Amino acid sequence: MIGRLVIVGTGLIGGSFALALKAAGQVGRVAALERSPQALARALERGIADEACATPEQALRGADLVLLAAPVGQTGALLASLLPHLEPHTVVTDAGSTKCDVVAAARAALGERIGQFVPGHPIAGSEANGPDAAWAGLYGGKKAVLTPLPENDPAAVERVAGAWRACGALVHTLSAGDHDRVFAAVSHLPHLLAYALVDDIAARPHAGMLFQYAASGFRDFTRIAGSSPEMWRDISLANRDALLAELDAYLAQLNSLRAMLAAADGRALETVFASAQRARQAWLDAIEAGSPPLPPHRDTE
Repeated sequence: MIGRLVIVGTGLIGGSFALALKAAGQVGRVAALERSPQALARALERGIADEACATPEQALRGADLVLLAAPVGQTGALLASLLPHLEPHTVVTDAGSTKCDVVAAARAALGERIGQFVPGHPIAGSEANGPDAAWAGLYGGKKAVLTPLPENDPAAVERVAGAWRACGALVHTLSAGDHDRVFAAVSHLPHLLAYALVDDIAARPHAGMLFQYAASGFRDFTRIAGSSPEMWRDISLANRDALLAELDAYLAQLNSLRAMLAAADGRALETVFASAQRARQAWLDAIEAGSPPLPPHRDTE
């Protein structure tokens, strides 16, 4: 049971976390810190938060758990603002899509109190933003990845893990480096591609006609281009090295497909398409089965 939860950012991720814990009866009171007065007012209206706080001092008084649900580029500044008011028992976590940069920012901001910060990343979301997008079922059956630090007390890690389990999530553990390499491939690159395709189409002289005839395939492929540009700018820059490696690998694949197409090599194209279809179906089957966490692993970074 979390007596007092503080949500920094009351949109889809933070708002859904609060609503899920409320639905599970695992939180007493939710306090919110939010840079947008309109979003804060809406969070109160929807019952995401019970209390709107004007300052970190007010929010952190008696706080058991703090969730940072803001763009990763704001992590350092947010933690620095919280530090003077951070009580000894309070545990802070985050929901950022990159972890190496978040850990570095946390170490710089928190110093010797870094043990109170447990990095995390829920693998759930949508292109929708703001408090109105939040819902209690967002995390049900989804993964939440923690990247604990050597300085973390096991009880602090368990407080964060227990909160995510109460939300219905399956808790996994990775090193920060492994996390960032994995999500460069399966999350950050797809967002980059979706943004690039929509921007390319929109810049063409006959864009209006192209969009007029775009249907479900285009909609499905580009859905994530409706996500927050600010958030994905920060993620792309924060995970730049891993994302560049994935982009180079994808460019090589595109060049290979181009060569097949130019040579009218239908057999080669079909082989690639069939391999991709089988891999995608296996992935969907694994999701349906509810894949268990892998054994803990820590890289040497």
